[in-house]
Amino acid sequence: MTTDKITDDPIAAHRGRLMGLAYRMLGSMADAEDVLQDAYLRFAGAERADIRSEEAFLVTMVTRLCLDRLKSARAKREVYVGPWLPEPAPEADALSPQTALELADDLSFALLLTLERLSGPERAAFLLHDVFDTPFAEISAALGKSEAACRQLAARARKAVRQERAGRSAAPDQHQELLQRFIEAAASGDADRLQSLLTDDAVAYSDGGGVRIAALKPVIGADKVARFFIGVVRKGVARNDKVEAVPTELNGLPGLLIYANDELDNAMGIDVQDGKIAAIYSVRNPEKLGAFPSHMRR
Repeated sequence: MTTDKITDDPIAAHRGRLMGLAYRMLGSMADAEDVLQDAYLRFAGAERADIRSEEAFLVTMVTRLCLDRLKSARAKREVYVGPWLPEPAPEADALSPQTALELADDLSFALLLTLERLSGPERAAFLLHDVFDTPFAEISAALGKSEAACRQLAARARKAVRQERAGRSAAPDQHQELLQRFIEAAASGDADRLQSLLTDDAVAYSDGGGVRIAALKPVIGADKVARFFIGVVRKGVARNDKVEAVPTELNGLPGLLIYANDELDNAMGIDVQDGKIAAIYSVRNPEKLGAFPSHMRR
């Protein structure tokens, strides 16, 4: 008598794809991990003899779990203190599907915030088709809607994403250079120098989640953004803080980990448009920084 070998992780072969989908749907690594744990438990206990495609079955399950979780997430974000930003991901490669589609490796804050403004079904249809190359027949089964309706959902989402992405791109070295020049300008205390790096309608988002001090609304306009960061730097100088910026990767793009007195203060990323900084994303909420070293490494 023989027994089938039972693997430790029945969804191991699909975990990367599923995690990438869940993270893009929810904007939270912690929530994505919870969804995959739920999917793991359900799949481990499922009768698999009738499952024609394990991957399609799991994608459908994870999509539905994410849609359910989005309902409670939206309610929480209505009472979230200040701007909500996605939880930064340090290893984008692990979350990128093995496809050659245009948005397959795009995990930028800009894209995730655009997805956040879509309805759950729009987000799911777009991600499954345009990022994960899922046929509309499978999307239809996952969402419980007709293929025609799923095509319309994906088309509306695609239009919103293209409008947001228009003109926003930069080579990694240009991205890194702008970040470095931004930090140097802020440290210099020269508001004009800092402002020269920003687009006229630049916006700064600061997510403290009510746990750490942060701007309660987005700061809009090059002049206001420059003065805001100069003010932050001056307060740090007055406290005699020792501040260091460590280059890192955030969501597949160059970013910075900002340490104050050797403790992680925030993770910062930027969005570039036509050679200037169009948006600054500063995640200060410690609940979203668990993937990064909490203390400065010497």
